[in-house]
Amino acid sequence: MKNLLLILLVSLITNFAFAQVLDNQIEELLVNASLLPIDSRRSANAITVIDREEIKNRAVTSVSDLLRDVPGLAVSRSGVQGSQTQIRIRGGEANHLLVLIDGIEANNASQSDELNWGTLVASDIERIEIIRGPQSSMQGSDALAGVINIITQSAEQSLSARVFVESGSFDTQNNGFSAGINNGKFDARLGVSFLQTEGDNIARTGFEKDGYENTKINFKSGLNVNNQLRFDFSARQSDGMNEYDADVNFDGLVDDQDNKSEFQNSAFGLKAGYVSINNKWQHQLLISQSENDNEDFNKNILGTSTNSSKDQYRFIGSLFLGDLSRRISMLIEREEENFQQRGIVNDYGSYGVFDPNQDRTRNTDSIALEYRADISEKLTIAASTRVDDNSEFKNANTSRLEVIYELNDDASIRSAYGTAVKNPTFTERFGFYTNFIGNPFLEPEESVNWELGIDQKFFQGSLNLAATFFNSELENEIDGNSLDPITFGYTAINKQGLSKREGIELYLSGQLTDMLSIYASYTFTDSVELDANGQYQDEVRRPRNISSLNLSWQARKNLHVNTNIQFNGSQEDIVFPNKQTLDGFTLVNISANFSANEKLDIYLRLDNLLDENYEEVYSYQALGFGAHFGLRYRF
Repeated sequence: MKNLLLILLVSLITNFAFAQVLDNQIEELLVNASLLPIDSRRSANAITVIDREEIKNRAVTSVSDLLRDVPGLAVSRSGVQGSQTQIRIRGGEANHLLVLIDGIEANNASQSDELNWGTLVASDIERIEIIRGPQSSMQGSDALAGVINIITQSAEQSLSARVFVESGSFDTQNNGFSAGINNGKFDARLGVSFLQTEGDNIARTGFEKDGYENTKINFKSGLNVNNQLRFDFSARQSDGMNEYDADVNFDGLVDDQDNKSEFQNSAFGLKAGYVSINNKWQHQLLISQSENDNEDFNKNILGTSTNSSKDQYRFIGSLFLGDLSRRISMLIEREEENFQQRGIVNDYGSYGVFDPNQDRTRNTDSIALEYRADISEKLTIAASTRVDDNSEFKNANTSRLEVIYELNDDASIRSAYGTAVKNPTFTERFGFYTNFIGNPFLEPEESVNWELGIDQKFFQGSLNLAATFFNSELENEIDGNSLDPITFGYTAINKQGLSKREGIELYLSGQLTDMLSIYASYTFTDSVELDANGQYQDEVRRPRNISSLNLSWQARKNLHVNTNIQFNGSQEDIVFPNKQTLDGFTLVNISANFSANEKLDIYLRLDNLLDENYEEVYSYQALGFGAHFGLRYRF
């Protein structure tokens, strides 16, 4: 414990971070830390916001590469760009994280209720809110460990158009355009991007490259009927393919193969927002639908296909009391989920027949209440509770309590206690092609969580320190790697006992000079589960130590240079039926953005500058050094 405290103290002294502030006095509003947007100073959550300027300066292709610097997050990519990519928060599972894009849930029931971050490109994004800690009391089952809320760009000017072109290593081409209009009453924006790369070989042997293609279309519009009523509409679609390798010899090593997966993800949503003249009543209605299609091919022969869809109807009504410092909000929601899988029936003789073909549905009716009050200028409290009536499981009841207290103008403490739930996925309950056997008797996972945070400003706010301690105990953890001794297939079971996650998140933010700012973070995570012998062991793909450092240098008025250093500590991964330790690694990335004039930007990005050889998933080789050059032009 003493060594840990020493490490934390050194991290506090030597790590710095640059915090984005909307202006000198007003903190940014957080869209998804409550049922209504709230002042960031009035939330007990540990939250990171990535804005458009940072996205522009980093010039990365994938959203997951932006999230690697966020405290509490662990990213695992199975090889090259476009490969299956998972994100875990505070030692939770990848499907414990709810992802929203313009308020629409993006988790894919065809892929175990996860979002495949490998298919999410970084173009057309206005900001990203990362809310760490359980949010089931407001967001339901998928938010057991946290929420990531992605907001795409809206039209801001009366008439605007932009294009970008990028070319780089691994025969990568990334191009796109956008156009928008805004007359004050009506606004609309269309963004289109095309990404293609030949990639590199994922496997340790062979020479066949694993490529990736992605075409994304994003449309967003809004109508201000009057000062009280606004309608918003959003629609997005991404389709493409990624080539991949797999372990076919069952020796734990990925084999060089001619496999590919084709995907199409689409969503649309219509939102109506109303605010009364005296601001005491606020109502929001959301109707949305999302659909995900996946097809897997081996040597261009279709092996399996999945389709999932989700229809969501959500109403949030809020009443502000007294001087508007207290609020009561109610959520009423219905979700209708459908899952379809098609594949080849496998006859294993005396071991039985595995038929992957299935059609499943699941409906959930929910109601939630939230009370939030500024007791004084220094003290804020909040409480929320939610009941989910699911067609497949017993009713789930979750709750959360928050307390935020400002010690003085420069220091505050925040604490939260809550419960959360995650329902078993369609795959875990009913199986997956070719030999994953479902378990229809699985129980939902349940967790109890607490966290304590400290925020401190120094030197008139030019330096900001934040530390968050977190602890979580998970009951009924679902283990999807349980070997069936009869069929030699794998199935899912509820583990006995408690799985435990605890740790600390640190970041320090500051403007060192007028031209230089620094952002850094450090996370220690201890995530353990019981093995077959009743002994605690580390969970896979959860490094105990992760840190990052960003140096943001405004070298000239029109030249910005960003240096990014990422450290990922050693971690365990599963190599059936045993585990393998993956070595830690350090990545250095540099990006530069030069504004030639008011319309033209020229940028350069150097990834993995030291050409580090590493794996985030056992036997899946990550990309080496890459250089990318691009232009952005505004009409």
